[in-house]
Amino acid sequence: MKNLINQLNLMLLLAALITISACGDDNEEPAAEAGSMIGLYEDATLGSVLTDANGVTLYVFANDVAGSSTCLDGCLDSWPIFYATEAELASGLESDDFGTITHSNGSKQTTYKGWPLYYYAPAGDGEIEAAGSTAGEAAGNVWYVAKPNYTIMYANAQLVGSDGKNYTSTYEEGEGATAYFVNAEGRTLYIFVSDSKDVNNYTASDFSNDGIWPVYTKTIDAVASTIDVADFGTIDVFGETQVTYKGWPLYYYGQDTERGDTKGVSVPSPGVWPIVNRNIEAAE
Repeated sequence: MKNLINQLNLMLLLAALITISACGDDNEEPAAEAGSMIGLYEDATLGSVLTDANGVTLYVFANDVAGSSTCLDGCLDSWPIFYATEAELASGLESDDFGTITHSNGSKQTTYKGWPLYYYAPAGDGEIEAAGSTAGEAAGNVWYVAKPNYTIMYANAQLVGSDGKNYTSTYEEGEGATAYFVNAEGRTLYIFVSDSKDVNNYTASDFSNDGIWPVYTKTIDAVASTIDVADFGTIDVFGETQVTYKGWPLYYYGQDTERGDTKGVSVPSPGVWPIVNRNIEAAE
């Protein structure tokens, strides 16, 4: 009889352990799902902003224009990596705009339109900011909230001409990052020094040279918050609507094939086709 009681007690103990284990699994699943969502938050100042499942703001880094994360080591204490696997997307977001890269530290990171995504940790201790906060916006003029409707974004990187040489912001050979405008997908924008205020002096009437320096025709929507949208305008170029900035007509360079390429800065010689940033003088 004693052996029978011991066997019954053992069976009850095993059943209890199985029940506890099953309950533990049920509790873990929702936590995993909670991180697999990318939403939109409507900020009163900044408009639509990408967030995680809990409404915490996501950011992009101007230095990452080439598509890989350049936030390394201690930088990640203030700007932790965001990663959501097979994320559910809020209405208005397109799955084709999202991707995944592997950070140099081995971590997976979600990208949006090629830009790696981050959180902001104000104290630099990895503790991310509260939901609905956008305190990291424009930090160092290189960190910006991720938005679904950017037309113009800021890049900050080394200028490298088509000749393979590195250039500074004054178009002399040398090392150092320069800030410049790119479109939402990281393609560089230029001006032509022979243009004048609201006048395109480059494009042929039949657009036969447009493949070399295509005119920039995108309708301006959201821009990085450190850029004044009022500085943009448009002109008519043989029936095409070209965007201007401070009166300068804007162009792409046809040979810029990769994100962040700045090959045009050395064509046909350095400084003839400068990059664009908010510090350029208005056209005359």
